Amino acid sequence: MKQFIGFIFILLSIPLLFVVQDAIAVEFKSAGSFNDQMNDVIELSAPKVNVPVTLKDGNGLIFAEEYIEWRDPLPLSSIPLFARLLFLESEDTGFFEHKGYDIAAIVRAFAVNSATDDVRQGASTITQQVVRMRFLSTEKTYERKLTELFYAAELEKQSTKDEILEMYMNDMYFGHQVYGIGAAATYYFSKSVDKLNEAEIAFLAAIPNNPSLYDPLNHFDRTKGRQELLLSVLTKNGFLTTEEADVHKNTAIVLNLKKKVTTFPAYSTYILAELTDLIAQSEGLSEKMTYAKDDAEKIALAAIIKQRTAEVLSKGLIIETALNPGKQRRDEQTISSLLEPTGVQAGAAVIDNETREIISLFAGKNYKKADFHRAFQAVRQPGSALKPLLVYAPLFESGSYTVNTPIYSGAICIGSYCPTNIGGFVYGNVTVKEAFRQSHNTAAVRLLQMIGVEEAFNYIAPFGFKSVTQQDMTYAAALGGFSKGMTPIEMAGAYSSFIDGKYTPAHAIRAVKDRAGTILYEWPDDKEDVWSAATVTKIRGMMSDVVLNGTGRGIPYTTSYTGAKTGTTDHYNDLWVGGLNDNYTTAVWVGYDRPQSIKLLSDQKLHLRIFSTLLQD
Repeated sequence: MKQFIGFIFILLSIPLLFVVQDAIAVEFKSAGSFNDQMNDVIELSAPKVNVPVTLKDGNGLIFAEEYIEWRDPLPLSSIPLFARLLFLESEDTGFFEHKGYDIAAIVRAFAVNSATDDVRQGASTITQQVVRMRFLSTEKTYERKLTELFYAAELEKQSTKDEILEMYMNDMYFGHQVYGIGAAATYYFSKSVDKLNEAEIAFLAAIPNNPSLYDPLNHFDRTKGRQELLLSVLTKNGFLTTEEADVHKNTAIVLNLKKKVTTFPAYSTYILAELTDLIAQSEGLSEKMTYAKDDAEKIALAAIIKQRTAEVLSKGLIIETALNPGKQRRDEQTISSLLEPTGVQAGAAVIDNETREIISLFAGKNYKKADFHRAFQAVRQPGSALKPLLVYAPLFESGSYTVNTPIYSGAICIGSYCPTNIGGFVYGNVTVKEAFRQSHNTAAVRLLQMIGVEEAFNYIAPFGFKSVTQQDMTYAAALGGFSKGMTPIEMAGAYSSFIDGKYTPAHAIRAVKDRAGTILYEWPDDKEDVWSAATVTKIRGMMSDVVLNGTGRGIPYTTSYTGAKTGTTDHYNDLWVGGLNDNYTTAVWVGYDRPQSIKLLSDQKLHLRIFSTLLQD
């Protein structure tokens, strides 16, 4: 009885469709637009569609893909006519004539459903199926079905037939989180849809009718049987001859499943983090964050940045990067072996001197996606590794000092702050070069006092150390004493200023493109003069001396120039090395995630061996 009442209700409603459609359009328009209404429905009732993000290395080859649902949306013109025919002839032969619904099919479906007292027979047009996939639930009730009819009618008024068919071909579900004929082609055959033969296309077309029943991975024979049925439909409707259909039926189907590319998680994870910064800067959100008046405004802006990043990612991207896959692989393998069998960790970044791009990253031993990323998330006190940047380069910039200028390295107290040298040694007069080579703490603090704390910090401002605050502007900073510190990526970027005195933020992303190849975002090619040529020459000379005669002994010369500066924090909790050769600039941090002394590893020069690895090709 309930089914009969539902049927009568639908029959009485059908004649009203033609009148009510106009009323619906007016209502939608008064509320804003039909499209706005549709968008609201999508947000409320349909899962968010995320198109895959593809990451390419410096050679233009894919090294990682980010997706939950595998999709490859295609324009209708790129979908073979044979594929379109299969679905039109099997699903909706009157597609180009009806206005979104087929009254005869509805009556026919009710007759079947009445006989079984169940709602099973579909009678859905392609337009109705699009509505169901995009805007409504899939529950089989007469109430939902009636809503579907109204939406289908309105969708036909708002879109062309080709647009609706394109939606359909891209939204169909092919099982295994695969949506659309383009994605199905690459998933099941590892080929683009235009490279498939007719037999393969018909095989794929068999799946959406019931993706579980016709799952080719578990029920290949069922899928093959439906493929042959679809080919017979084309024969019956005059699109294929019997002989042509037989050829397609007898063509062997060999699946070649796509494997998700997930190499180099340390690099791909950083890329997605850098993408957030790139979007924020490109859209002016970073600047607003800088000048936010309070924490509440910063929190609100952070939420906007997160939302914008999610929106951009969901549309599908191709991200071109500077990754050097060979070096990344060698760095990961070698450094991981050096860290065995201890529980100590490391983080590092390598910058190509010519392009100023990040070409390799080390996020930690046994790093897996979503783990703590020590290259850009490990904020650690830098120790003496910051001295070239905060003390010695500003010293040369601020006056006529040379590497041979004498400096007193004896005991010093500034108020209650009384730093000491490593091992408690006390020195007298030494040259600037000698103080740098042996990393005298008392000399560094005395030099910072001569420069002025504020003036020295002005010199490192261009490097944009994110965790440095006003509270860090103390004399202890001369020895790397910060409330938080810096990351290996930040330190490597800052050291790149000693290539030629110019600084440009080091990035891993070259360009962010949409699926059609249009550039959406790219970093500006800005360079800032930070150090004079004379200062660069002096710093490079002193860093070379560290490698040959100082705390960096053990680092091999692999090119005509190699220079470095080491850093150690209190109790040997952190070991740092920053420096460069002719090809690369790098910085490496070594320590435990939960700080504890690693003096033994310092004596074994573990940090120097890792640094040496990073400077190799």
